[in-house]
Amino acid sequence: MFSRIKDDIRGVFHRDPAARNTFEVLTNYPGLHAIWIHRVAHRLWRANFKWLARSLSTFSRWLTGIEIHPGAKLGRRFFIDHGMGVVIGETAEIGDDVTLYHGVTLGGTSWQAGKRHPTLENNVVVGAGAKVLGPITIGEGAKVGSNSVVVKSAPAGSTVVGIPGRIVLSQGTRQEAEQKTDKRNCIAQKYGFDAYAISPDNPDPVANAMGIMLEHMHQMDHKVEEMCGVIRSMGGDVCTDNLHSLSKEDFAETGIDPVVKEHEDEHASFDPKI
Repeated sequence: MFSRIKDDIRGVFHRDPAARNTFEVLTNYPGLHAIWIHRVAHRLWRANFKWLARSLSTFSRWLTGIEIHPGAKLGRRFFIDHGMGVVIGETAEIGDDVTLYHGVTLGGTSWQAGKRHPTLENNVVVGAGAKVLGPITIGEGAKVGSNSVVVKSAPAGSTVVGIPGRIVLSQGTRQEAEQKTDKRNCIAQKYGFDAYAISPDNPDPVANAMGIMLEHMHQMDHKVEEMCGVIRSMGGDVCTDNLHSLSKEDFAETGIDPVVKEHEDEHASFDPKI
């Protein structure tokens, strides 16, 4: 029992930078209090003291704002951050090192008896306000975005966002996404702009669209350069004038402050060729 409490406290320090010391964690983390009370209620539930177990879980809800049915199964180092409004149903199963934020619901979609609540495997993270519904499985290491509504199972290592929840990043495409991110960062640096905050762990559809456009412009630059080179080699007189070089002054009225590459000439500007 005490070893599991120590594990819980270590888990808080590992996942919450606001935690300062053990006494503060023991006295001011309702997520931990709800989990500890649930362990007692769960034992009573399994021992067939159903009413007493439900009464204890009701007291826990009144005390912490977190409702965990005594029949739910919780793994080690489970952490509920903030916790207010979290609801975990009777047949929910939660693995080790899982993290839930406030307002999360692990609910059912059927009134029929049996397995009707989600299973969260090890190292799953569920963002604030998300709803994971039905007898589905969220695979190991998966992430559910804030305010998402997930009604279908998600594979290990995936990221699920939206209403209804859709997989925007799977484990199989994570490496490919990271390579694309590195490529786009290099292109952005060449053009003299900061990268567009595109990250495999933080999928942003707008930023992703901007990244695709940036890649397209980069490819067009190469095509134009190749065409000009071939035409000049055939005696043509094209592409002899340089394009206008951009500087910070060109962006003065836009509110955008591009990162201009430093050259030996302090007044030199960069030429993105767009």
